[in-house]
Amino acid sequence: MSDAEEPKAVLDPMSAKPLYVQLADVISGRIASGELVPDRPIPSENHLADEYGVARLTARRAAQELRERGLIVTVRGKGSFVAEQPDGEEPTKGEAH
Repeated sequence: MSDAEEPKAVLDPMSAKPLYVQLADVISGRIASGELVPDRPIPSENHLADEYGVARLTARRAAQELRERGLIVTVRGKGSFVAEQPDGEEPTKGEAH
């Protein structure tokens, strides 16, 4: 362990926001900051569960949330990877250019 490590986000079990959403928000922030880059794996469900002190099922549900947001893709047998994002743009629905 080095002193240069950033402190990890702390999840709040007393919050009205479910733990899996909190965890998904943390991972989303890591993707937005560039800490987790496109086409590279995110930490495994087991690693996330250990790192954030949550159940593996909570980590799995957070991954599902990230898939629904379009931030990660999961490849069976290989893991979950950060999805390619269009140059900082949010996808828009129904807008013609």
